[in-house]
Amino acid sequence: MQSFRTEIENPIVEKDIIELEKKIRQFKEGNIDEEKFRSLRLARGVYGQRQPGVQMIRIKLPYGKVTSKQLLRIADVSDEYSRGRLHITTRQDIQIHYVDLERTPELWAELERDEVTLREACGNTVRNVTASETAGIDVDEPFDVSPYAQAVFEYFLRNPIGQEMGRKFKVSFSSSDADTGLSYMHDLGFIAKLQNGVRGFKVMLGGGLGSQPRHADALYDFLPTDQIIPLMEQVVRVFDRYGERKSRSKARMKFLLKDIGLDGFKALLEEEQLAVPHQSYPIEFWNYPAIKVAQVEVPEVQIEDVQAFEQWKSTNLVPQKQDGYVAIGIKVLLGDFYTDKARELAKLVQDYAAGELRLSLRQNILIPFVKTELVPFFYQELKKLGFADEGYNKALDITACPGTDTCNLGIASSTGIADELERVIKAEYPKYISNPDVVIKISGCMNACGQHTMAHIGFQGMSIRTKDKLVAPALQVLLGGGNLGNGNGKFADKVAKIPSKRGPQALRLILDDFEANGNGTSYTDYYAEKGELYFYELLKPLTDVENLTPEDFIDWGNEEKYKQEIGIGECAGAIVDLVATLFFESQEKIESAEEAINEEKWAASIYYSYQSIVNSAKALLTAEKVKTNTHASIIKDFDALYVETEKIAFEGGFEQLALQLNQNEPSEAFAKSYLEDAKTVLERLEAYRKLELQHA
Repeated sequence: MQSFRTEIENPIVEKDIIELEKKIRQFKEGNIDEEKFRSLRLARGVYGQRQPGVQMIRIKLPYGKVTSKQLLRIADVSDEYSRGRLHITTRQDIQIHYVDLERTPELWAELERDEVTLREACGNTVRNVTASETAGIDVDEPFDVSPYAQAVFEYFLRNPIGQEMGRKFKVSFSSSDADTGLSYMHDLGFIAKLQNGVRGFKVMLGGGLGSQPRHADALYDFLPTDQIIPLMEQVVRVFDRYGERKSRSKARMKFLLKDIGLDGFKALLEEEQLAVPHQSYPIEFWNYPAIKVAQVEVPEVQIEDVQAFEQWKSTNLVPQKQDGYVAIGIKVLLGDFYTDKARELAKLVQDYAAGELRLSLRQNILIPFVKTELVPFFYQELKKLGFADEGYNKALDITACPGTDTCNLGIASSTGIADELERVIKAEYPKYISNPDVVIKISGCMNACGQHTMAHIGFQGMSIRTKDKLVAPALQVLLGGGNLGNGNGKFADKVAKIPSKRGPQALRLILDDFEANGNGTSYTDYYAEKGELYFYELLKPLTDVENLTPEDFIDWGNEEKYKQEIGIGECAGAIVDLVATLFFESQEKIESAEEAINEEKWAASIYYSYQSIVNSAKALLTAEKVKTNTHASIIKDFDALYVETEKIAFEGGFEQLALQLNQNEPSEAFAKSYLEDAKTVLERLEAYRKLELQHA
């Protein structure tokens, strides 16, 4: 693990990777608390999986863009460190599994050779910035959102304000009013708009899925592009300070919006305006890398099955606004493909298109900038790779998370039932192969990584118990969700809970009824007309658990009897003094603040100092077993318990000292004075703790 230290040219990246190696070693030696180590590795894309002793690695690919060169690098890394399988996620990342923890620094270093990062792919950070996969080619887009998504990714990567939030923070960009980036279910969603020739975005705030989905609020109908990064920084700062930290089930930003309301949130945004380092942040979209399409002669092609070719064209070709080009959609079953095929695909796109792919929110691949005359050739080549299945983004194209295959939180199989439902559609409902009107999504648990709560037809992995206390895999059937466009959407109703093996029959009942009673309307209108109770009665016969067969106790894709197992597989480590650990982290923040000052990054230094101040206060409150749910409550409780009782003196109070950061512009002078305040806080609080222990 030594060679990468001299081969990484970017010193910031090199420092990151060396730090990961150091922390792994400290964890193995029992010198880092397990929870703290988990937080650190998650922020670097290293995620524990269901199988003990191995890790899932999430590779962060902003807005799903991946070049041929990067895909080749990812394939090499997967072969060397994993098992050669690549999984496309619903956030346009790629995941690889079964990686040895101690090899993750080497793996990361290899990826960085082609500017591919793991940083903040997981954890309580600003996650991968997603976007419409058609960005840049969309026939309806007012402008390409790719440069703006890229700018947001770059600005918040390693930004101290988004490193240790209460929960993850998700951002999306939509190319047009069709809102294919699904803004209404994101913490921040941006929909491209033009107003009097000026570029801007409709801004959606506080959406989310999970067990309690929330529709985002419209924060701005139009916000000029130079304001999106200053606004997002304000939003992240507010979430970091006021968001829940203890109860994970209520720590997403949607719950903060629910508690204080949109007007209350806007008031907190105003309070942060002075602290934001940029009141305007113009994004130079004209400097975004230009597309370079390969110039080649059109190979001669003889299509053997013309009917199959025409059917494929009808479902897998995506119109492109550039004359003479189309995009080709590749339907990737469950988002899984293998490195041998990935290499061939990368070479094909490099030699005959623009050397770029886009991964989609539906776990597929889009090849933009294919010359129309090359379509037969691409079809032939993709068919050789097994990438010419029809039904791209149609009803047949089922989205599913990994579920119990690898995920710690999976309750029931999502990939197994997805396989079976696709088989049923192909065999019994062939017209749905080309039907874009029905969207089917599956998640293995309530966390909705498969986005089942926004599907027309959704399934959530669960378990059921008989009166004899036998446990079988089950599915919650959800119906009636969907994307309505321009920031509007509908979340699905929880209609019925059925044994998992009855999932195919549930789909048959729903589609048969749609055929008989839909009367030519869209599925969305059909469901709205019939209503939740109608579908409950339709599915009610499938809910009976008193007539289960032995087959019902075996989950899809398995041969053994079902056993519910949740949350296993994380590494163990020695527990250390949590208060001492918090003080140690405060000192690390001070060192980071000093480094930022040396680099003349005043805003970053100020935020590190703020984190140190709050962390030091949290240490003493933790010793007293006081709840430390939010930064705001930590600051107020510390004043009440220590300053107002005159146990520790801070002139003007602790809150006034701590919240200087949003009362001052981020200048050199303030960064230096605030750093000294952070040092004083740590020194006084550590001294108090030392005396406390001496007299204990």
